[in-house]
Amino acid sequence: MDNPYVLLETSLGEMLIELYPERAPKTVANFLQYVDDEHYDDTLFHRVVRGFVIQGGGYDSELAKKPTRDPVPNEAKGGLSNTLYSVAMARGPEKDSASDEFFINCADNSADLDHQDDSDEGYGYTVFGQVVEGEAAAKKINWKVVKPRGGFAELPAENMRILTARRFE
Repeated sequence: MDNPYVLLETSLGEMLIELYPERAPKTVANFLQYVDDEHYDDTLFHRVVRGFVIQGGGYDSELAKKPTRDPVPNEAKGGLSNTLYSVAMARGPEKDSASDEFFINCADNSADLDHQDDSDEGYGYTVFGQVVEGEAAAKKINWKVVKPRGGFAELPAENMRILTARRFE
């Protein structure tokens, strides 16, 4: 089975993401449904932590939270690791709270973000893809200056946008 790909067109370039449905089937299906619904179009990378992650997909260009579907079960036990340029689901304090937001690891974060135990805190973050082309765009976004505004502590001073997200054949 060939893995699906998604092309993210951002304000700083394109990123091609390979998805791994055999390791995180529910997460990949959820992500692809948001892609097909054009949910990620004109959203922001609203959390940028230099040398750590860029996170986006949940807020429009006016910083309004987009409506979401029900959360997906955490698949952090799928065997994939939060390594450099891997793509994972963001979540709240509860392990099964991921919906639309995702992040791209801008460092090897496996020690901090991979599955450790079955508690909410130690469950980890589901990796479901990998940036296979366009890593430079992720790096550029990760090095943008951030300033707290609009209730966001790590928001880039200049909006870093996801222009479109589409399946790539």
